[in-house]
Amino acid sequence: MQNKTEQIAVKVSLVSVIVNLVLSIFKLITGILAHSSAMVSDAFHSASDVFSSVIVIIGVKLSAKQSDKGHPYGHERLECVAAIVLAVILLVTGCFIGRDALEEIMHVHTTEFVIPGKLALIAAVVSILTKEAMYWYTRHYARLVDSGALMADAWHHRSDALSSVGALIGIAGARQGYPILESVASLIICLLILKAAYEIFADAVNKMVDHSCDHETEQAIRNCVLAHEEVLGIDVFRTRVFGNRIYADIEISIDGTKTLFESHAIAEQVHDAVEQTFPKLKHIMIHVNPV
Repeated sequence: MQNKTEQIAVKVSLVSVIVNLVLSIFKLITGILAHSSAMVSDAFHSASDVFSSVIVIIGVKLSAKQSDKGHPYGHERLECVAAIVLAVILLVTGCFIGRDALEEIMHVHTTEFVIPGKLALIAAVVSILTKEAMYWYTRHYARLVDSGALMADAWHHRSDALSSVGALIGIAGARQGYPILESVASLIICLLILKAAYEIFADAVNKMVDHSCDHETEQAIRNCVLAHEEVLGIDVFRTRVFGNRIYADIEISIDGTKTLFESHAIAEQVHDAVEQTFPKLKHIMIHVNPV
């Protein structure tokens, strides 16, 4: 399960690196040829996404490391650290976009604007379609393997698409004699990016503290345990989320007249049934109470 998660995350991240490199070069060349400062800035924004994808690869590979003497519960939380780093990058990106937009609005009457060419419009549309496609592609696999780092990278693609929307509006507005439209759009984009950064940060921090998994999953695990005909009840039931994996501690009641060997065999059967039914469950401890 963990190796498959690592392979998928690395594959998706490598695709992101290649797409961002090609797209940033395309936008840079187009921005220069079309005399569009917005497109040139957007090119550097896309180039920064390469760094984000590299962080995802590092985070996923570190989190996939096997347990060792110093980390007996594994390294899954390192992926949450990668998600937090990406959330901070998104936050900084949003703040810079907002700052530049405010400066342009405040100095709209003193700023000298150059009318961009049509080629910049085409580049903006290509960028929006490409980055939005990358958002949905990365988001699909992030949900498939429950990766916070991949989901953060998906939102980075979305922030780049939104940035290109701002560039498109600005370029179109400048060509129609309303250059301030780009700044207004950038402010709205800034707020959307900051919202995404907060949600990614909150989700990553939530996964780094020991909290129980969702009610539906807990109930499903309970039902799986009680499905064994020898289990008479559940005395203690605890779960905790560790990165994107789940740990559980359960105390079950069984007939007290059974031998130690029989009780142990029942606990093993319950243990195996739960782990096979729930792939995200990394470890489950079953304790037997006699009735």
